[in-house]
Amino acid sequence: MATVAHCLFCLDVLSARLDKRDHLSLHQVEDLWSRYQTRFDELPDDEPSELGVERDLQDGHEPLSDSDHDLEEIPSDEEEPAVTAPAPAPSTLRLPTISRLRAPSPASASTSSTPSSISASSSRFGLEESSSKASSSTSVFSFGRPSKQPSPAPREERYPLFVTWNTISARGHKSLRGCIGTFEAQELSYGLENYALTAAFNDTRFSPIRSHELPTLANYITLLHTFTPCVHPLDWSLGTHGLRISFTHSGRRFGATYLPDVAVEQGWSKEETIVSLMRKAGWTGRSKDWRAVGDLKAVRYEGKGEGCQWSTYRDWRDWVNETAREKVSKR
Repeated sequence: MATVAHCLFCLDVLSARLDKRDHLSLHQVEDLWSRYQTRFDELPDDEPSELGVERDLQDGHEPLSDSDHDLEEIPSDEEEPAVTAPAPAPSTLRLPTISRLRAPSPASASTSSTPSSISASSSRFGLEESSSKASSSTSVFSFGRPSKQPSPAPREERYPLFVTWNTISARGHKSLRGCIGTFEAQELSYGLENYALTAAFNDTRFSPIRSHELPTLANYITLLHTFTPCVHPLDWSLGTHGLRISFTHSGRRFGATYLPDVAVEQGWSKEETIVSLMRKAGWTGRSKDWRAVGDLKAVRYEGKGEGCQWSTYRDWRDWVNETAREKVSKR
């Protein structure tokens, strides 16, 4: 199940890339988020804890401050224009991705899908594959007295996943800013980092996210599981299942997907969801004729999403930086 810590990790990854600094590891974020939630509990002064930001303080680098990312109003009632500026240097790793596209394409070349967790508009996703894999690491410093033996790294969970970026206007209006995912199971630290950057910089419907937009951002993570072939296209439950369909039309194969919350958000029935999915995949027939489309198959799946806004990240990161300063000053 996705967690707030997963969202905080993606926000830290994006902020660090834009600021040209190192980000915390997923394990560090999970640990520090847990400590932040219980920060008013009385803890021993010498309790060991791992934290990466002390390195910045010791090396003379200033941690993030609110002035680093001044809020600039981003129009939220209009969709961002297509890519007009080069994206920041992407991660060295490229992954099999499912990205939102404007125009449909046959599934023989790509698998179409449309996960939308917050945005009311949805569009297709194309599956593209690549082979390289890279890793990133952050130096680990003791947050207090160092332990003699480093704690073993926790076992990595693996999930298919989607990373969604939204902007939120001053009036609370949410607008999609990027969304890319994969049906191939990923180790979370690896998949979240790289799909966070890919969705931020390489969703072809939008220009790359810029630093001044950070205060307007919200991140949403969906981890997928329990994929089951449907007996028929309506063999799934609204609000519980996401749906992935494939079918043949005019001698070509097409496919698309919606995450579990899309149909409920849009107020669609099952049949309306199927028709919408087929249209996103490239079908142009009449709605009442959808049952006549050949070889229509569906796979249902489940996935519980979690979201987090920049303000939550900012408050947490400020606490991390301040606590690190206090520890350094006591040495």
